[in-house]
Amino acid sequence: MPTEPRVLAVIPARWASSRFPGKPLASIAGIPMIQRVMCQTQKAKCVTEVIVATDDTRILEVVNNNGGTAVMTSADHESGTDRIAEVTRDRNCDIVVNVQGDEPLMPPQNIDLVVKPLIEDASTLVASLRILIRDLKDLRDRNITKVVVDKFDSALYFSKAPIPWDRDAWSEGPEALTSPLWFKHLGLYAYRKNFLMEYSALSLTPLEKMEKLEQLRILENGFPIKVVETKFDSIGVDSEADIKVIEKQLALSPED
Repeated sequence: MPTEPRVLAVIPARWASSRFPGKPLASIAGIPMIQRVMCQTQKAKCVTEVIVATDDTRILEVVNNNGGTAVMTSADHESGTDRIAEVTRDRNCDIVVNVQGDEPLMPPQNIDLVVKPLIEDASTLVASLRILIRDLKDLRDRNITKVVVDKFDSALYFSKAPIPWDRDAWSEGPEALTSPLWFKHLGLYAYRKNFLMEYSALSLTPLEKMEKLEQLRILENGFPIKVVETKFDSIGVDSEADIKVIEKQLALSPED
């Protein structure tokens, strides 16, 4: 029988942030955010090992002192993907999951869902997730990335803009926008290890620079991204105000 693939989940966590310095250690109902992300990731059924990749000893100590595994990485990385690639390079794994370090309510089901295409199809190099946009203000929100896929669930494009552009409906006004084709992209990725090494070595691409979306580098180099639909959303923390939102959500949905 074939052996189960080794799935390494890596959570990049850097100290510096222009809007929220020290964000990974922000307290959420008394627990550091990075610890909450780590615990949610450990609940995923497919994950073999969880590592926090950081550039700061304070984050390292909090993770290691709370039963997790953290490793120091270079402070010079320009992206979380580069940080993950450094951690992954010499580790024994088949699939690598990039879990955002600022999503303390990360649904474990989403981690299992994003890994599934790589387990089921050896030709799949990278996968991500999308969720249907039901609120029009999310469609217009420039902080939310949208994705358009083909009939095989492969990404056609990612943008902060409201894509696809319904020319007729927009001309009539927002109330005419009823298409079920608008999807929010969730920044959770699963890569084959070999592809991650190749991807991290690629130069920045024109659309990536313009849109400020790293995943466009994959598309611009001709590689497909499988984008699976999920029903489980995830809330990111971009500011201290977002912590209050998370804490309210925790109060409504007590942890197991």
